[in-house]
Parts: sequence; structure tokens; C-alpha cells
Amino acid sequence: MFKGFNTAASAMIAQQRHTEMLSNNLANVNTPGYKSDQGVLRAFPEMLLQRIGGQSVPGLDRTLPTTTPIGALNTGVYLQETIPQFTQGDIQETNRFSDLALVQAALPDENGAVFFAVQNEAGEPRYTRNGSFHVDDNGSLVNAEGRFVLSAASEQIQLASGTFTVSEDGVITDAAGNATALNIAYSAAPQEELVREGTGLYRADGAALGQAPAGFIVRQGALERSSVDLNETMVNMMSSYRLFEASQRVVKAYDESMGKAVNDVGRIG
Repeated sequence: MFKGFNTAASAMIAQQRHTEMLSNNLANVNTPGYKSDQGVLRAFPEMLLQRIGGQSVPGLDRTLPTTTPIGALNTGVYLQETIPQFTQGDIQETNRFSDLALVQAALPDENGAVFFAVQNEAGEPRYTRNGSFHVDDNGSLVNAEGRFVLSAASEQIQLASGTFTVSEDGVITDAAGNATALNIAYSAAPQEELVREGTGLYRADGAALGQAPAGFIVRQGALERSSVDLNETMVNMMSSYRLFEASQRVVKAYDESMGKAVNDVGRIG
């Protein structure tokens, strides 16, 4: 009885975490460059139940142990991991010169992805698809959180003016004619090489990413929209909630059965 109780409870926990992941996707449906998470549900290893007995053998003064197979028991399910889906999002025109969007045109690997490189508070490189940038009071190109956007030389980008133009291959030219190449980083296997840190940033799980080869386009005056499919996410949330309710009913049934076993079985009169 208690094994089944734990199995149903594990399903509730897994669906709760799955719903939290979907809720986070919904919360970022309007976040530029956000990549939706997909959950991977896995089952715990099955156990093969056997009944242990004994058999008397003529001529022996002891009983030999025997086992009778009963069947397999699944011990529950869990949310193993959440994986970002690095698919290309829709491009939305904003007409703001400091907004930049990355378009993956023909990358060497179909699973690869390109990113803008920014600098975190510790001076380490981080990667993002959110190209909502602006020029701060010191003439540095920064993102919405004030983190410095990095050049191809992994340096902060300083501009002589508040306006600039950007070519399709990622070269920024300010009003004084100074040209600086953006650090457009490339990962051939982003789901394996990158770890989400929040606020649209990823860190490399190992060495820093290298400069992207040909196969991308930088669009000025546009932003990449979130890759969250609103309709699909809502359907998945409803499905996850129904599964949670079903597991909850199983737990309630077990609880009522245990209550009867404790309070009613063996009662006299």
C-alpha cells in the first residue's frame, strides 16, 4: 500500500515542477530572445517483486528458501531536467537603432546557435539572444541590465556618439567612423555547452565560446521574440494540472484506505 502511495506522490511532485517550468515560460512570453524550456520526465527504475518462502526436502533437517515472482513495481516518476530549445524566434521590427536581432541563416550545424556576448559583474563572458541594447552615459554599449556588450576582441565597446549603425555581419560604426566588430559567439551544441543563469543569460560549461563563422545575420532596429508557443504552453499546463489532480485523487484514496485500516479494522461491536 505504501509503495503505491509514494508512487502517486512522486507523480504529484513531478507535475508540480513541470507546471512551474511552464509558468516560467509563460512569464517570459514577451521577453526578447527568451528560449523556452522543455521538461524531461523519467521513471525511477522498476523493482521486481518476489515472495520468499520455504520448501521442506526429505532427508534434510532444514527448509530450503524459495522465491515466487509476483511482478514488476514502478516506483514513480520525476522531472529529470529542463532543456532550453534554441530555435529561431520571430523577428519583430522596433525601429530603435540600438535594438539588434540575430538571424540564424545557414550555420554549420543544424543544432547550433549564435549569441551576443556580454560581461557579467565578475568580468566573465555570458551569452544572450536578447539584443535590447543602449548606450550608457559613458559611451559604452550595454544591455538592459547594464552589462557591457563585448567586441570580437572580448573588450567593452566604446562609442563616440549615441547613435551608430550595424552591418549584417555585426560591425558597429559610430558617427565618428570608428568600426568595432561585435562578439557573435557560436555553439555547435548549446543544450550541452550552455547553462541558463537567469535574466536571459547563459554561461559556457567549460571554455568560452568562439567567434561565430559565417551563417548569421544581424538585423538592426529589430528584436528576436521569445520562442514560447503560447497556445501549446497553455495546453501543456492544463494537461499537467489534470495529471496532478489524478495523482492527487490516488493519494486521497490511499489515505482513506489507511484511515479505515487504522480506525475500523479490528473494532469490536
